[in-house]
Amino acid sequence: MAHLRPVDRLVVDVALDNLSDNYSSKPPHVSPEFNNVLAAGAKELSGQTLCCAQLGLALVLTAHVGDRRHTLLFDAGPEGALFVRNCQNLGVSLAEVEAVAVSHGHWDHMGALLDALDHMSQGHPGQRVPCHVNPGMFLERGARLTNGQVMPFQHVPGPEELAAHGAQVINSGDPRSLLDDYFYLSGEIPRVTSFETGRPDHLCRQAMDRPWEPDPLIMDERYLAVNVRGKGLIVFSACSHAGIGNVLLNAREVFPDVPLYGALGGLHLGGAAMEPRIPDTVAFLRRFALQQIMPAHCTGWRALCALVNAFGESVVTPSAVGSRFTF
Repeated sequence: MAHLRPVDRLVVDVALDNLSDNYSSKPPHVSPEFNNVLAAGAKELSGQTLCCAQLGLALVLTAHVGDRRHTLLFDAGPEGALFVRNCQNLGVSLAEVEAVAVSHGHWDHMGALLDALDHMSQGHPGQRVPCHVNPGMFLERGARLTNGQVMPFQHVPGPEELAAHGAQVINSGDPRSLLDDYFYLSGEIPRVTSFETGRPDHLCRQAMDRPWEPDPLIMDERYLAVNVRGKGLIVFSACSHAGIGNVLLNAREVFPDVPLYGALGGLHLGGAAMEPRIPDTVAFLRRFALQQIMPAHCTGWRALCALVNAFGESVVTPSAVGSRFTF
């Protein structure tokens, strides 16, 4: 069993997500964007003081134990200028971020990483920022569109580029605990369930001059976990390419003595190929008795509706850019 220190409090700032939603009411543990930008110093509500949504995900997690805390960036979203602006508007200091964990090698999770590292390095003069990746992230990626055309994905920054921007690159496929065991970054996620068979349109190639090959499983994906004292394990699954069922099964196996409390992240159940999996996913989630389900990013509105209908608003709280979750 991996070691993960229970933390007293966990604050999650949604620095980037697909959705902007300022008007829907939030449960008490979620501070809405309006409140957050005003607390960060905004003098008025305007297009310049609010956050911008964009396809992707970036989470800044701050875990507290007594009077100590550690801050981790989990993914950085697709575009540096937008990510940095959102963090500034939320009062999130990238100079206080001590490490980065990357979920998988897609542009909408790594495109802003170089700019993020540049700003993080300002808070660590003369030191490199640990950046946790795995070797499978650096293939060329693409997708086959509905018209049959293959659309290449933006190339993600490789280990040498990350190092040139101040990263201490930890490039390993192994699971690991981060920042005094406040956070756990998984290893490869076993594919166990029968219905979570990956993304059928996804392709990869070894280099730009090599042929495209099917890559539905996206085996480089990893999840992050935090053990919150008095609640249990909160699992962050950025896209759930492995399937959220497989992610939670692995988390329960790795931490058998810690109850599963919640899951936040994209479930990748949008689109004609993925939406037929929604009923099986909802049914499978019942076995975990999660107290909080926080769909984000690539979940899709049909899956979100199905989750709310199955588990209710007391359990399901959609993520939105600019929100701050506190556990």
